Order: sequence, then C-alpha cells, then structure tokens
Amino acid sequence: MKYIKFIAFALLGLTYSCDVDEFLNPDPESLVTNSTFFSTDADVEQGVLGVYDAVQGIPEETTGSVITTNKGVQFEYLLTEHRTDNTRSATIEGSKADFHRYIVEPTNSESTDYYQSMYEVIFRANNILEYVDVADEANQTAYTAELRFLRAYAYFNLVRLYGDVPLVLSTVSPNNSEELYTRDDSTEIYDAIIADLEYAATNLGVATTKNRASKPAAQGLLAKAYLSIATPNYTGARQMCEAIINSGAYILEADYNDVFYNETGNDEVIFSIGYISGVDNDSQGFSSEFDSDVGRQDGLNIPNDNLVSAFTGDTGTVRSDFSYRVSLNDLDLYEVGKYFPDGISDGDFSSIIPRKAGNDWIVLRYADVLLLHVEAIMAGANTTTDGSALASFNAIRARAVGAEDDYALITQDDLLLERRLELAFENQRLFDLQRFGLDAQVLQDHATEMGYTFSTTDLLLPIPQSEINLSNGLLTQNPGY
Repeated sequence: MKYIKFIAFALLGLTYSCDVDEFLNPDPESLVTNSTFFSTDADVEQGVLGVYDAVQGIPEETTGSVITTNKGVQFEYLLTEHRTDNTRSATIEGSKADFHRYIVEPTNSESTDYYQSMYEVIFRANNILEYVDVADEANQTAYTAELRFLRAYAYFNLVRLYGDVPLVLSTVSPNNSEELYTRDDSTEIYDAIIADLEYAATNLGVATTKNRASKPAAQGLLAKAYLSIATPNYTGARQMCEAIINSGAYILEADYNDVFYNETGNDEVIFSIGYISGVDNDSQGFSSEFDSDVGRQDGLNIPNDNLVSAFTGDTGTVRSDFSYRVSLNDLDLYEVGKYFPDGISDGDFSSIIPRKAGNDWIVLRYADVLLLHVEAIMAGANTTTDGSALASFNAIRARAVGAEDDYALITQDDLLLERRLELAFENQRLFDLQRFGLDAQVLQDHATEMGYTFSTTDLLLPIPQSEINLSNGLLTQNPGY
C-alpha cells in the first residue's frame, strides 16, 4: 500500500514560463525552491519519494484533478489493454472509448495526461539528480540508481507508446526549447533507457519494499528493454532473468488470487506502485473503472469475447477463475477479476469509496520474469526444447492448471498465449505483440472482427497537440494524425 506523501518542486529555482512548466511540470500543487529545501540526506530522499508520486498520480475522484492534475499510471490501461484484443469500453461515449476503436486524436485528454505524467516523472528525476551530492555520501549512489531507474521506466513507457520523443536527461534552461521539443530517434531513447537500467541494476540493493526500486526490479525491467530493442540482446536478457531466478527471493504464489489481494505477504511481486485506500492524493481510480458499476463511466475495461474464449480454451481454470467473471451489474458483460476495489468482489462498497481504492498497481512480478526468461532463451526462434526454458514455462503452467502440465517443446504461439493469459489486464499485451512483431497483424485481425477501422499508423499514439502547440511547431506529429 502507498506510503509516499506528495511533494512538488520548482525546477532548480529558475523562473520557468508556463509553457515549459506545462510540458515538464504541468500542475505542481506546491512549490519548494531547491535552494532552501535540499540541504540534508532526508531532503534528498523526500525528493526521491516525490518522483514515485508522479508515477502514482492523482485519482479522478479527487477534487480538482479531472483536468489539471496528472493521473500518472492510472490511465495506462486505456493506452495499452484497450488498444489490443484484450479489453474495451462498454460504451462508445467519451474520449476514453476512443482507444479501443483506434480513433484517438492528438487532442485526447487521457493520452495527453499520460504523456505529461511520464515527463513529470522525468522532470522530477532530473531535478533531484542535480542535488544527490547533498545526501550522505553512503547513500548517493543508491539515490542516483533509484532516480535513473524511475527515469528509465518513464521513457520505456513513452517510447513504446509514442515512438520518437524528446530525450531530456538533465535540467534545462527554459530558453533551450530545441532540446525540450526535438524528437529523438527511438534508438537513442533505448540507449538512454538501457544505460539507466544497467546503472540501477549494478548499484541498487535487494528489495526492502515492493513500492521502491531494487536490484531485481531493475534487472527485470532491463531484461524487457533488452528484448524490446531493434536487435534484441537475448543473452543479456537471459542473464538478467536468471539473476532474479537464482536469487531465490521470489516465488510463484500458490494461490493466484494472493498475487493481487495479499500485498503484504506476497512473494511474487517485484515492483509495484503503492496506493492507500480513501486518501485523496494517495488512492487510485482504475480499480473502480474495471468494475462495470462503480466507475466514473460504467465498464471501462471490459474483457473481449476473444480473450474469454482464449481462457475457456485453456486446459486449466485455476487462473481463469481469478482473472475475469461475468459482471454482477450486466450479465451480458465480463469484467476484470484482478484489482477489485480494496479486494471487495461482492459489490458491497458501503465501507469504502471504490473510486479511491488502495490496490497497488503491479509493474513487474516473478511470473513475468519466468516468461521473459523463456523468450530470451528462444532468441527469436519458433520453438525451443531448452531445459531451462521448459522449467520456467512449466512452472507457470503448473499453477495455471493446478497440476503438472509438462511441455517438452514450446512454440512462440505457446509463449505468446501464455503471456496473454497469465498477464491479462496487466497492460502487457500490446508490448508483447510489439516485441514479437505481431502487433500489426493481430490488431488488424481484431479490428476486422470487431468492425473497427485500423491502420498501421495506429500502432503509435499521436503526440499530444497541446505539446506541439507549446513548441510552436518544433515538435512534430506521428504519421496518420
């Protein structure tokens, strides 16, 4: 659960124009000038925690947050799951329903919010990196590693969703608009991501809490980054996955439900974004949107029949029983079985505010690492009989079916399906299709089935029009928008 309190910062004490402020720091709730704030180790750590707050975001239910306050990762399911064959909105009303139909415009408010939220993370990380030398010498390397992990996390999200984006790795003058608004090639973005994660993986320690970066978290995210680049580093990805596996620090929870509802006693989650139920600035709203009855709009993350068919065609029900269910509100709809607000699944929310839930958002868990391990060993091949790959894959299958289910050979189709079912509703499907080079094919087939209009230009989201306007045209748009 969330333990971090919100803090916002002025950028190096400089007077920034509102345009630049909107780009890298859209709406700070309070300002503390760095020259007066950063003077002790505790101040720097508080600054580090403030970066996590930018990832966390503010729920829509909080007064004044609908337009002016970034939501962090709380809209991420729209930009990811909705743009695959996994989920959709129950209606076609509002800008949130544009994602699943591939009609997102550059003015879309949720996409704009997410883009700005990730740059808010980057802004804060760059800012605090300037003051790490104020901290105790023994902590400086760890703080630097943590900040670079968070910056890499934000850029990893941005580059996969928007493609080429401005690469800003330090605090900059407001007069240097070229650096702020020039889109850098994705190769350079990935180089920066990998450099940050390699530093973090080398210099972070073991996990003391799931809500802060650690060596295993950096290793897992680095493995995924290695697999995502144009020429994948399969060897490096395998090494990172095996470092986590061989550490013995993580297991697959025997009860699949515990992964999502037993946060304190969970040995599968490696890194998550923490929230506290009922606390305005520390709760989240996505859990209520996964429910078809209590969100701001009824049913904003409805499982597609295609996904339900994939679950029902599987040989096991242990995992599917906890992944989705028939909606309590509408028997013609399914709803996500992960992330019920505060774990309440019977619809009785009299004791909580479901739009201010406390469920943590899982970024990386051990099951994901095991399947990445298989992917790294396959190294782009169509099949594998490698013993290590089989061990990782069959461990996932054993829990899924409630018994041994030993594969002697794994195909790419097996792996992609297993990732889809194991990680359904965890915002991984789009990125998996990207890495496997199947995004255009799968999404086109899905759009045809559903009656949507899809083009390969829809593989990337549009650069927010507000940012292009702020740049006076220096920031260019993605093709097709």
